Amino acid sequence: MAENSLLQKISDLQEKYNSLQEQLAQPDVISDMKKYVQLNKEYKELEPIIKAGLEYRKMVEELEMAKDIAANEKDPDLRDMAKEEIADIEPKLPEMEQNIKILLIPADPEDAKNAILEIRGGTGGDEAAIFAGDLFRMYMKYFESKGWKVEVTDQSEGAAGGFKNLVCRVSGDHVYGTLKYESGVHRVQRVPQTETQGRVHTSAASVAVLPEADEFDVELNVSDIRKDIFCASGPGGQGVNTTYSAIRLTHIPTGIVVQCQDERSQLKNYDKALAELRTRLYNLEYSKYMDGISAKRKTMVSTGDRSAKIRTYNYPQSRVTDHRINYTMYNLPVFMDGAIQEVIDQLQIAENAERLKAAGE
Repeated sequence: MAENSLLQKISDLQEKYNSLQEQLAQPDVISDMKKYVQLNKEYKELEPIIKAGLEYRKMVEELEMAKDIAANEKDPDLRDMAKEEIADIEPKLPEMEQNIKILLIPADPEDAKNAILEIRGGTGGDEAAIFAGDLFRMYMKYFESKGWKVEVTDQSEGAAGGFKNLVCRVSGDHVYGTLKYESGVHRVQRVPQTETQGRVHTSAASVAVLPEADEFDVELNVSDIRKDIFCASGPGGQGVNTTYSAIRLTHIPTGIVVQCQDERSQLKNYDKALAELRTRLYNLEYSKYMDGISAKRKTMVSTGDRSAKIRTYNYPQSRVTDHRINYTMYNLPVFMDGAIQEVIDQLQIAENAERLKAAGE
């Protein structure tokens, strides 16, 4: 993208940004909550582009001024100062341009959303459930470092520990855009707690990350939902286990079933289950969007395909390997303690490279 066209793009977006700002202050928009939410979302998405663009424009203008002084000023001291400024600014511009080009490529519209995280023990029996529990602990440590809030809505414990299945809601800043890279099959190679002869086994757990649907994303017809009430099971004390507070919702047209037994209150469990059902329905359409994108890209590091093997955790070698980008680290204990940001950063870099390449084709 040529420099002048980049500045023109920034100017066009500045006009759109100013227009959105004006619309958001209008009474008819404020009174229409659905429209207000949509416009505010567009406004927020433009903010980082406008900020980077204005800084870039300022640097370009300062460079042009410095070049003019270096070429035309008679005072040698001023010419020397201008040359120093040119030497300082020119190396910074390519990185700024690259950053703006990435920001200009339309992002996944769901990135800013909260997420529903589902972890299931896969092949490997008791060891798979234990590993699913280890993954959940790893994510909890990571969420804590990010300041994100976690609500477990459903869980089924394994016989030897861990979880056969666990579903939770994760809320915070840009949760789905960060966590989406975790969707897929996670494979572990280690000596299981249940192994008596010290042999290394391979087990797996699947992780699914879904962008949480907003209230305005899906229109649910109550007549399409069957509600079942039952006693909660598992941890929570006698009050939970003997009260009919757990909720199971079945969406009749699609057959999607969700349940929540996390709260003592039947009403709270219903609200949480309804939110998850809305999210799963929304993701039927969202998966089509993801399929359309992955068909255009050659590697696509964040397809959300829960059947794809994405990462191996090798305990004997203290090794973590992400197969999508052939990235290996030898710090498994630290990684399992929640230090997963490094690999997420590398996946984001790889995806940005894909997006830039696709935009240039």
